[in-house]
Amino acid sequence: MLVTLQHIRAARERIVGKVERTPCVLSQSLSDRAGHPVHLKLEHHQTTGAFKLRGASNAIAALSPEEKSRGVVAASTGNHGRALAHAAKLESMRAVICMSRLVPGNKLDAIRRLGSEVRIVGNSQDDAQQEVDRLVAEDGLVMLPPFDHPDIVAGQGTLGLEIMEQVPDAAAVLVPLSGGGLAAGVAAAVKGVSPGTKVTGISMARGAAMKASLDAGRPVQVEELPTLADSLGGGIGLDNRLTFAMCRDLLDDVILLAEDEIAAGIRHAYGQEREIVEGAGAVGIGALLAGKVKTSGPTVLILSGKNIDMGQHRRIVCGESSGRERAA
Repeated sequence: MLVTLQHIRAARERIVGKVERTPCVLSQSLSDRAGHPVHLKLEHHQTTGAFKLRGASNAIAALSPEEKSRGVVAASTGNHGRALAHAAKLESMRAVICMSRLVPGNKLDAIRRLGSEVRIVGNSQDDAQQEVDRLVAEDGLVMLPPFDHPDIVAGQGTLGLEIMEQVPDAAAVLVPLSGGGLAAGVAAAVKGVSPGTKVTGISMARGAAMKASLDAGRPVQVEELPTLADSLGGGIGLDNRLTFAMCRDLLDDVILLAEDEIAAGIRHAYGQEREIVEGAGAVGIGALLAGKVKTSGPTVLILSGKNIDMGQHRRIVCGESSGRERAA
């Protein structure tokens, strides 16, 4: 079952009061460069620092009392885990977050502070998912995956509704792309309201699983590699039921960025926009600066993810790191 505009509108009603309606502001510097208005949807101002809280809140709200009593479990590259931990804490629920060794330590600490159990397993999201599957089978926990779940996708889609209310004449929306939960939900919402608006997914060149899968015409496995856009890492699942088909049918294009282009996005966000974002949150800016996206009308870039290690952020904005050493 694909997620529709009706599902997304129902999700918005379900999460009222549980998530922030984030600002959407005009970037003068990027507008001057593009020759038309460029707006920044500041989703990194969300309570847990990323859009993931929308999907996690909707999915938990949709659980039955019996399911809530069992607790939830998920694999995560960090931001979904933090969002699920936050949403579970509000319901006094158990939450177990399984992550690989590639997840930055600051993201692990943030999840632990919310009271959730963290398990580090292997070197990829696939390894972490094996632990999730075991906990579902042996402990009876309810799995709420980071993207391939209708309630997760519908929750993320509420971001698209806000964008079209804030910039109703948007000609293009640039969306960070990983497993496709955000891109699928936003595209369903945006095109449900404005079918002519183009939606482009932006990812990193190192380990872009959705792009490789779309190129192959089916979900494929891709090696997970170190990248500044660590939140966009991980596979889409060889048994993907939802987001692959939605991204295939709804996205107009997918653009990949080199590590130095992601670093340039982080620097611009801080130096020109006074915003602190992680690599995944800066890919829209990076794509525009690199000239990899050509838009002809009002454009919205989603900035999502402020959970960057601040030592790494300092090195990037001070020019001590180009991003290439992260990929080495």
